[in-house]
Amino acid sequence: MNKNKFLDDALEHVRQAEKGMKTSLLKWRPDYEVAADEYSKAATCYRNAKSFEQSKDCLMKAAECHKQNRSLFHAARSVEQAILVCKELGDMREVQHLADRACNMYQTHGSPDAGASVLEKAAKILEANYPEIALQLYQRAADVVLLEDSSSQATEYINKIGRLMVRLQMYDQAADALRREIGLQQQLERYNATGRLIVALVLVQLARGDVVAAEKAFKEWGNCCEAPEVQTLESLLQAYDDEDAEAAQHALNSPFIKHMDIEYAKLARTLPLPQGEIAIPKTTSVRENAAPSYVSPHSVTSATIESDGGAIASGSSGDNAQQPASDNEDEEGGLC
Repeated sequence: MNKNKFLDDALEHVRQAEKGMKTSLLKWRPDYEVAADEYSKAATCYRNAKSFEQSKDCLMKAAECHKQNRSLFHAARSVEQAILVCKELGDMREVQHLADRACNMYQTHGSPDAGASVLEKAAKILEANYPEIALQLYQRAADVVLLEDSSSQATEYINKIGRLMVRLQMYDQAADALRREIGLQQQLERYNATGRLIVALVLVQLARGDVVAAEKAFKEWGNCCEAPEVQTLESLLQAYDDEDAEAAQHALNSPFIKHMDIEYAKLARTLPLPQGEIAIPKTTSVRENAAPSYVSPHSVTSATIESDGGAIASGSSGDNAQQPASDNEDEEGGLC
């Protein structure tokens, strides 16, 4: 079916929708159900014809008709479809607004899980190019499901929140999110799932430059880690404690860390390594930046080496020693 056929069908559905919205002496109230259905069909035809602006417009009109008909679930579903059309248009500014609107409708209807789901879909659309907005959507999704005591779903959203915060270098907030996720996993008695989270928390604390907080996290939750996780963390923390950059690099290059979520694997590659200070002995007899002293092979023992002033004094004594001989010569000459 060619594009023109889709457009003709769309226009016909729009005409039928507008007809359903009209009132008369015998029809006091618009037929919102018929109009919503026709607008939805028109939106589909426009989308098939790649006329995305008209498709979005029809979906929003269908949502309004559903809302007037007190069918909030279907209204929210129409707005959710409009989000996907915005993606086709590349209009990311509307995605967050529409996601919030659809979520509100789902919550009012009594379907919070559907509301959290639409927030997640919108966040995934924005995550690559607009991570800050995606972070806000994930945070709201987590709050929505937590209101319904859905801890299992909340842990998934909080996990995404933590990874996005690491990507945005929001390390303080990322540490809080990881602690929150560890707490939820322990409530669900998923002790095996907390091991990697503890490794991630240690990495984030090291990225904050707080080695003490990293050690505290390991001491607090280290009993939930498995053997490879414990071995990796012990080696890493010991290297930072000893200020051994080589050992720290070796621990960060372990296969276990490299196979973590990509955000934490990248974080491990960019962590500042410990810098141990090298003690340089200071001597008062050697001038700073001086070349090594040269010792003559013909020199006598150190006991006979005098200072420059002493050498000059020796030279003076030698001259005086020769003086009496000259006096004797003068005296001999005088006798003559």
